[in-house]
Amino acid sequence: MPPRTILLTVANLLIPVAILVFATGFFPYKPFMPGLAEYEELGWSDRLGEDWQNPPEAPFDKLIFMVVDALRSDFVYGEDSGMSFVQSLIRDGSALPFTAHATSPTITMPRVKAITTGSIPSFVDVILNFAESDTTSTLATQDTWLAQIAAKDFDNGKGKLIMYGDDTWLKLFPNVFERADGTSSFFVSDFTEVDNNVTRHVPNELLNSDWNAMIMHYLGLDHIGHKAGPQSPNMIPKQREMDEIVRDIYNAIENEDHLSNTLFVLCGDHGMNDGGNHGGSSPGETSPALVFMSPKLTKITTTAKRQSPVKPRTEGEFEYYRMVEQSDIAPTLAGLLGFPVPRNNLGVFLEDFLKLWDKTSDGVQLLCRNAKQMKKIVEAKYTNLRFDEVVLSTKEMGFDCSGPNDSHLTEGQSLACLWQRVVSAMKDGSDVHVPVYKFMHEAQETMSSTASNYNVPRLFLGTALALLICSFSYFTLPSCRPITPAGIYYSLVLVLYAVLMFASSYVEEEHNFWYWATSGWFLCLFVTNMRKEWYSKWLFHPAIMALAIHRIIRRWNQTGQKYAGADDIVNSGIFHGGNSIILWGVIGATYMDITIRLARHIARSLATFDTEQTVHNVEIESTDQNRMFGTIAVLPLCGTSLIFKLAFTAKDAPELTSGISTGMMERVEMLDLLGLARMVFGGLLLSGIWITFTEWYRSKRRARRGAQGNGELAVAFFDLTTLFLLTQTKAQNIPLYFLFRLQYFLLTLLDLTPTAITLTTLLQIQTSFFALGNSNSISSIDLSNSYNGISDYNVLAVGALVFLSNWAGPVYWSLAGILLLGSHGRTQRFVDTSELHVADWVAREREWLNEMASKEEKGRQVRKGAAAWRQHVALLTFWVGVMLGAVMGACMSSCPNSYHPRPTPWERSAQVVNSSAQYNTHTARYPRARYQPARAQECE
Repeated sequence: MPPRTILLTVANLLIPVAILVFATGFFPYKPFMPGLAEYEELGWSDRLGEDWQNPPEAPFDKLIFMVVDALRSDFVYGEDSGMSFVQSLIRDGSALPFTAHATSPTITMPRVKAITTGSIPSFVDVILNFAESDTTSTLATQDTWLAQIAAKDFDNGKGKLIMYGDDTWLKLFPNVFERADGTSSFFVSDFTEVDNNVTRHVPNELLNSDWNAMIMHYLGLDHIGHKAGPQSPNMIPKQREMDEIVRDIYNAIENEDHLSNTLFVLCGDHGMNDGGNHGGSSPGETSPALVFMSPKLTKITTTAKRQSPVKPRTEGEFEYYRMVEQSDIAPTLAGLLGFPVPRNNLGVFLEDFLKLWDKTSDGVQLLCRNAKQMKKIVEAKYTNLRFDEVVLSTKEMGFDCSGPNDSHLTEGQSLACLWQRVVSAMKDGSDVHVPVYKFMHEAQETMSSTASNYNVPRLFLGTALALLICSFSYFTLPSCRPITPAGIYYSLVLVLYAVLMFASSYVEEEHNFWYWATSGWFLCLFVTNMRKEWYSKWLFHPAIMALAIHRIIRRWNQTGQKYAGADDIVNSGIFHGGNSIILWGVIGATYMDITIRLARHIARSLATFDTEQTVHNVEIESTDQNRMFGTIAVLPLCGTSLIFKLAFTAKDAPELTSGISTGMMERVEMLDLLGLARMVFGGLLLSGIWITFTEWYRSKRRARRGAQGNGELAVAFFDLTTLFLLTQTKAQNIPLYFLFRLQYFLLTLLDLTPTAITLTTLLQIQTSFFALGNSNSISSIDLSNSYNGISDYNVLAVGALVFLSNWAGPVYWSLAGILLLGSHGRTQRFVDTSELHVADWVAREREWLNEMASKEEKGRQVRKGAAAWRQHVALLTFWVGVMLGAVMGACMSSCPNSYHPRPTPWERSAQVVNSSAQYNTHTARYPRARYQPARAQECE
């Protein structure tokens, strides 16, 4: 094996190794204190009396905790909300509303962990959230308010819990619930049954008195968001449905004696962005609603403003009423239900509820228990500082806390000083509320943003491996001589990308870089080609036309973070309502194009066994009869795919089908989506098998005659894959494939070098990803096509469909790059240049035929030889190596030990971690499931 091949092989094998090593060091394991918290000695009894140590009586003894997935704050509090009953409770004073800030990642599993433990979950939970069969993320050994309720002694014995809804709770809390019925959160096409499965249990459970906490987690509203966004016509009816459930439960609390002391909590685990997705840190994603409801709350809401609905504090934002942290739910429930605050809690008891206790000392005790619990976590972090419960001198502290400005103090020293103020207030008998809340809020912010337990050696090792990949692949690159425009542009793009990775604003708006880089490359192709041959009508030059199409493609979907809601083609209205017929006309043209191409492949396969053609032909050509039968054979497959997409869109985004005949849509909507998808996938598989067999048969015939093929099998698989990708793409994005095909055709007209083809492929891979509406935020991951043809959850099948539906554009251009490099599918004329004697009276035609023969021979040599392919892989590998090194270096340089409001490192780290799921020697594509924290978070 040649040394270059060995180096290239080793470099590619090191890519997943480097990613895994760096990821295991960058995503640290967060330690937690095991065991259940218990009421402890508070101290200060000499001033407050012995009764001070007895926990205050809890105002509630039952809890109904209703989670509505993706319940954004405006869905409850806004003027367009469908939850009128909840708003009436707010006006009556029976409900206390908040906006709960959900820190990124805004994904169900980490948010449930935050709600139940009061802590900041690990970012690894994002991955575990998608693993339906995962059991390693359990909270069975951690302290949560569920564990505290289960351990508490009630009148009927130990606490009993029941749960209905999202089975994430069953994974997190195994063997905790007396009764449970879980539903999968990944069937996003289901808006109704997934919620009915929860609601059907509610009436009977409201009559039962054997439970102390009932948890419900509704998924339908989140599914609607994923499918059609927050403006979907299904959104308001779903809100009204949830509102009716709240009404039924609240009426039962008022009328049933055994529910008279029940606290009813309605909340969202996260919100959603303007696209209906979540996972990132946009205001819509991090602003779920939080409502506490009970007739007892009128005691503390007499002086509160009872307006509802209301407008947000800032136009375009989602902060209604008071903003609190989602982790504040855990200590608040602890105080209201009478159990110790969970040991790992970083939440703060909500001061609005202190008036439920008549004695001021009861409220002070709750706050002190909360503060002492948080102090233990602070002490574990800052072991060199003193957090004694007696007043310390400056000498004992080691620094001065008496100054008006504490900017000279470290974060740990500042917390120690704040704790001293709490101790002083307790000793002096002064108002303790202000210093206690000041300490807890500062501790909450500091401990939530402090980096911990990074395995620095692994970070350096992973980065070193990335640099080693660059070194190995560098020595396999083609010669730098002569210097070519493609080589210069390739180097320039790599350098700019590596530098810009250190800027957080670039990470958020990366698509702009690739859009402009691709535009510049097309312009460069035009200039270099014009130097070889002047086009009198330069506007129709293939590079200029490809650039014009690129301009349309980049405006198809607006993406990124800052301008995600800006105008684009898809949302401009030309494809909605009555104009949707325009969209389906373009979709039909796209399907017609792929139908014609597939029909040619089938016709060619039928011609393979045509015995009437002369045996002297090297390649048996298809006849009109073959082409007719090919079209007849392909029409059912492509037609079924189109009907499936139409039926799917009718349920997924009905506003995109309203311009089509009502009678026709009624018949289409009656079709079984599962069966249609399976018919399409089965047809693609059978077509692929048949074409492979016939091409194998042809190859045997060519081998006997010493002839070569022209890569028709590769072209056939490319076209079959395209049809599959159309099935996995949202309807409004299908026309992009028609534009991609036009660009591909125009690129075949240019005489591109192998380096230029590789660079073009890489740029189109990046551009197509963002053009299809994706971004660097995990919130843009689309799950709507993840269950096509699947009746039950299967981790491999769903994972593959999620990948192919979200990275369809990169997959398309990765395969297109292979065809461009090998000139696959081009008509071969086998021009014999020896027959072109000088006496030929058409000299220009002779020149053209010589050029044609040269190109055909070049294509045959590329397909036959390994040099061009090795060069292609070398350029891709070096590209990935440089990107990995840049990403890892940026992550290491921006991992702070203090608060950073800008989301620099998480987005980059996720790019590194998930690259192993996507990289191969043809795509060289980084995944875009990167995450942006909204507030002070750990650098992970």
